[in-house]
Amino acid sequence: MCRYILVVLLTAVALSSAGRVQKENIQLPSDALMHRETVKGIFSNSYMAYKAYAWGHDSLLVNSRSYVDDHNGWGATIVDSMSTMWIMGLYTWFDEAVNHTATVNFNQSQTNDVTGLFETTIRYVGGLLSAYELSGKKRQILVDKAEEVTQQMAYAWIGNNAIPYGKVNFATRRPRIEDTSIAGAGTLTLEWSRLSLYTGNDTYRQLAEKAMQHLIHMPSDLPGMLPQMLNPSTGDATNNYVTWGANADSYFEYLIKYARLTNTNDDSYADAWLTAVNSSIETLARRSTVGNWLYIADYDSGNVLHVGSHLACFYGGNWILGEQLRHCSLRRFADGRDSSSGGKLTNNDNIVSMGLNLTDACWNTYASTATGIGPERFAYISSDGGYTSSSPPNADQTAFYNKRGFYITDARYLLRPEVLESNFYAWRATGDVKYWNNAISAVQSFQEYLRTSVAYTEIADVNNRASSRSDEAESFWFAETLKYLYLTFDDPQHISLDDYVFNTEAHPFMAPPATANYGSGSVFPVSD
Repeated sequence: MCRYILVVLLTAVALSSAGRVQKENIQLPSDALMHRETVKGIFSNSYMAYKAYAWGHDSLLVNSRSYVDDHNGWGATIVDSMSTMWIMGLYTWFDEAVNHTATVNFNQSQTNDVTGLFETTIRYVGGLLSAYELSGKKRQILVDKAEEVTQQMAYAWIGNNAIPYGKVNFATRRPRIEDTSIAGAGTLTLEWSRLSLYTGNDTYRQLAEKAMQHLIHMPSDLPGMLPQMLNPSTGDATNNYVTWGANADSYFEYLIKYARLTNTNDDSYADAWLTAVNSSIETLARRSTVGNWLYIADYDSGNVLHVGSHLACFYGGNWILGEQLRHCSLRRFADGRDSSSGGKLTNNDNIVSMGLNLTDACWNTYASTATGIGPERFAYISSDGGYTSSSPPNADQTAFYNKRGFYITDARYLLRPEVLESNFYAWRATGDVKYWNNAISAVQSFQEYLRTSVAYTEIADVNNRASSRSDEAESFWFAETLKYLYLTFDDPQHISLDDYVFNTEAHPFMAPPATANYGSGSVFPVSD
């Protein structure tokens, strides 16, 4: 209890002597190359199908052997795939992708749709700038195209609003007036600050930080845990729903990642992340009555909701990344006593342990199904009940729960990466072979249940080996899911978590040495 009191009284945390994320001297099993090549083959098969049936468009429709332009028709899969291509050594395809992207007009939507600030930032801006870095910062056109699209997205801010609207009409240069999510407003700092670094235009960083700072200083019922939705014109919350899942997830993710990427001496980012984590531990952390699986529940107007989602399963890896805070100093207590020369905060070892537990619970949703693949949404029962705001579990769901410790509420698999993302962090942080074996199991399941005569696609029911297949292969299949699997089997020093920070679309950015500090409101000078 004393340790927790110390944490909740925390008002400032510094990253100036952060620890390592990766376990040193991880020894790869002898079959590493084989598994790496298998994942590379899945990527190549999928991308060749994209080239055959969807080239230049956003997403491949596998069963239709066609395409859909669901991200403004700028070729989302091409841009989203570039960092993965470089990491896998697919340099010919990479050069082809760069050459194509150079011809795209990012000043206007190719589909006459409004442009989503969040999706465009993480896929296009993140993809372009990560590809620029990974390929040696020799292809200036990638920065130019990232700036081209970001200049238009800057119209998401109106007047002195700190919070941007979530969608912009590039033709009128006006946003769509509607509520935005905290993920939409709080998932810009990595990409927009990196754009400022490479263009010399600090406006991008300032806009992204302005939004994040507003979120950090918003009041909330649970310390650090903001409701999902905001009104940009007032900056106030418009609902009471709190979650680590959809519409909130990457806001929390970017708090700690931005602190690490910049090593800023502005402690508010790391402090806000740690406050959210500790609030979650104290109020939302639960254990299932079957299997004792750890999960972080949702919260709505005073009610704890015992639900989970594939999207939220990134939190295991994110909490493991919080080991960067392991040696952070506690600067002062809430009563104002200066303790800057005092001891060290030790609760972070517990956060890492909980991150591993969360990862294991999310992997259980894979290991428990007929296909060995996890569902889109699920629910739990804990010692304080199993309220979800929806109907209670039926007989089949109850029977499943009594065997597996969770039950499925949405059985689809949409090619999502989050469980494998956290599994990757767990492997790199511990070297525990169970995470290696998890990745092998996932690859085998993908080969058996997602593969078609064309490529790989979504399935409707992960607990049915004969499940029907859906049509779309979204670009994050190329950018995230297959990248995290490939890197799990790769040399841990390749794209080390001590040297890179991944954006929420798994595009890696080079990070400074953990002990470096470049001051408040700055980005570190990346050398050539």
